[in-house]
Amino acid sequence: MLARVHSATLIGVDAHPVQIEVDITKGLEAFNLVGLPDAAVRESRERVRSAIRNSGFTYPTERITVNLAPADIRKEGPAFDLPIAIAILLASGQISANSVEDTAIVGELALDGLVRPITGALPIAIGARQNGKVRLMVAAQNGPEAAVVDDFDVYTAETLYDAVSMMEEGFLHEPVQVAPEELDPQTAQYSLDLSDVKGQEHVKRALEVASAGGHNMLMIGPPGSGKTMLARRMPTILPPMTFAEALEVTKLYSVAGLMPEKTALIRARPFRAPHHTVSTAGLVGGGSVPQAGEVSLAHNGVLFLDELPEFGHSCLEVLRQPLEDAMVTISRAQMSLTFPANFQLIAAMNPCPCGFRGDSVRQCTCNSNSIARYLKRISGPLQDRIDIQVEVPRLTADELIDRQPGEASTRVQERVVVARQIQQQRFEGTQFHNNAAMNSKALRHFCVLSEDVASLLRAAIDRFQLSARAHDRILKVTRTIADLDGSEEILVHHIAEAVQYRSLDRKFWT
Repeated sequence: MLARVHSATLIGVDAHPVQIEVDITKGLEAFNLVGLPDAAVRESRERVRSAIRNSGFTYPTERITVNLAPADIRKEGPAFDLPIAIAILLASGQISANSVEDTAIVGELALDGLVRPITGALPIAIGARQNGKVRLMVAAQNGPEAAVVDDFDVYTAETLYDAVSMMEEGFLHEPVQVAPEELDPQTAQYSLDLSDVKGQEHVKRALEVASAGGHNMLMIGPPGSGKTMLARRMPTILPPMTFAEALEVTKLYSVAGLMPEKTALIRARPFRAPHHTVSTAGLVGGGSVPQAGEVSLAHNGVLFLDELPEFGHSCLEVLRQPLEDAMVTISRAQMSLTFPANFQLIAAMNPCPCGFRGDSVRQCTCNSNSIARYLKRISGPLQDRIDIQVEVPRLTADELIDRQPGEASTRVQERVVVARQIQQQRFEGTQFHNNAAMNSKALRHFCVLSEDVASLLRAAIDRFQLSARAHDRILKVTRTIADLDGSEEILVHHIAEAVQYRSLDRKFWT
């Protein structure tokens, strides 16, 4: 007897439909699995056999053939355990279910029949809805994230027996419901606040400008000056994510298996801080079957690289494409996948190997050659892609002892949100979403300079020997500063502040 059950497999961050066909014929007991399964899928035979027997059903002692169609797509992971088991029970005539055609089923089975969660429940739910299914059956732990999809029913099963009972009765129970506040990114909570940081007002201003325009930023200063503390509070002043942005982030974290337990939607902007020993594949993604890296996990959030020169040369240079294109393409012999990587880069570094070059208290112990080798690890093209460079000096004794709290993140975020709204109105009908994303044509259109402003910029280019890319970055930062100021016209003090943020590369690298 033949039975068909619908499921799905993940390729990158998207789900593709898979039809599971089970045919049971007379003959010696055998279990044949075809359709490009990986090792985890092939091992489902043992899990399915034990789960069926331990759930009170009879495992057929005949020849079982399981086909995963389409046969030209590689199937990975244990998500096919539950649908294979249900298909076997249908094919052996032990159960009957009229609703199986409209239902997608995924789930891993324990030997006792318990349904375990799988990765990628959200993209699987989105794909099932797009393919005309009306409901999805998953493990209880996957229910909240899958239920985020509108106009789509999600049912959860604790065990194989529960799943069979639910299907036979025609899904009479209520589907999983998610509270509205859990789907509102505006309600995101952060445990950190910018008011915790003492002093460093000029660095806080630079963070505000970077947040308002989506600019990349580099902080240079001695150890203990607060670079990491400032960077970790960057997400608290970024605008709240839209629902579409939150959905993109949740899909990535669902596929990566990083979804927090009992979480329906990731509402806080991601903050990723990989160690400097990270591999190139770990940073941008890779593997024989491409997986998302740190740059993709930082999508719509912040990627913080502490001790920037300590990262491998290949790691730093491979950042060029995602910084320019906001995506990463990973090509392998079997496939080529593209992952989103629209992040803000916040980097921090010491001015020299010992960290105390130019410090007001401690003496630098490095010689000129070691300093040159240290700074040379940051290439010119990578420097050009960092819009804002700011020095973070040691705090004074008065600043350390001061008990007066600084400006709260919510106050800074309000100004950032207003600046972003100005940019949204300006770029309506275009492909750009913030100032940092503008191309050369958009710069000429939206960054018109008066003669005084152009003269100051011309002098800065000659003095600091800025490249064409650095010129464009200065204009983008200038446009953001003007937006924060509520000015449609770019003024002299706007360009002066933007030029100041590009002066450190000449101070330290020349």
